[in-house]
Amino acid sequence: MNGEPTVVSTFAGCGGSSLGYKWAGFKELLAIDNNANACETFRLNFPGVVCWQRDINTVTGAEVLEAIGLKVGEIDCLDGSPPCQGFSTAGKRVVTDPRNDLSWQFIRLLKELRPRSFVMENVSGMVKGTMRGKFNAILTGLKNAGYRVVVRLLNAMYYGVPQSRERLFFVGLRSDVPGQYEWPEKRQALGLRQALGLRQALGLRQGWGARPDGVKNKMHFNKHRSLDLPCVTLCKTRPPILRMGENERELTLAECSKIASFPDDWRWPSDDKRAYERIGNAVMPKQMQAVAGQLRKVLVA
Repeated sequence: MNGEPTVVSTFAGCGGSSLGYKWAGFKELLAIDNNANACETFRLNFPGVVCWQRDINTVTGAEVLEAIGLKVGEIDCLDGSPPCQGFSTAGKRVVTDPRNDLSWQFIRLLKELRPRSFVMENVSGMVKGTMRGKFNAILTGLKNAGYRVVVRLLNAMYYGVPQSRERLFFVGLRSDVPGQYEWPEKRQALGLRQALGLRQALGLRQGWGARPDGVKNKMHFNKHRSLDLPCVTLCKTRPPILRMGENERELTLAECSKIASFPDDWRWPSDDKRAYERIGNAVMPKQMQAVAGQLRKVLVA
């Protein structure tokens, strides 16, 4: 290996995980996502990477290999963040939600491609309450595909992201790949005031807010938070509210992008509402950089 391991990203979203892999020294060969706006954002920021707007149910390992010019077993890493709404603690948490089953499409591709390793990310709710059975079944499926698998809840605020955001990471090494994956070490959490260079603002809150259709959004609850702490978890509907003296305003798109650890030159399509949705659904780039950086150490050893 030349020191630049390859990765194929499924459920790639706007490219948060892809950026993390890039920073960690990986070469992305292909990205796949079913959302048109996510693919548009991805292509704006990764013009050199082919991005398929496809339903993952219709994608086969054979056509992936044909597109990237590799054989079974030659991809270094398969990445995927199957849609998590069915598992999320912010949702209704319906066990039979079809979005919970997309993890099995990832496992299917894992079996068809046989990459040297994989990384799969999902929400923390996947291991809580009624969803625990689904989690155990998926973990067994990943292991039965021929991989040594480790799983851990990681909060993005300890990996260079100024946001408290807990996510579940699965990392697997194919049974014939030597070495052992070691989780990245925690770092000092970065407060929102420091991250955004705020001086006069007093605090942050998520307040009750109405969606465009007039229905109250339960994600926006009245909770105040010190700006010396990491930001609250960014959701995909409306940004938190910044209190500045007697005035309040929502965090701007540029501020939310920075809070998600996207660089200042990251490009979002003109529709701001969809950009907030992309950020809310994204894997935080710096968190993925930390996870992928540890994986690269094993793959290039």
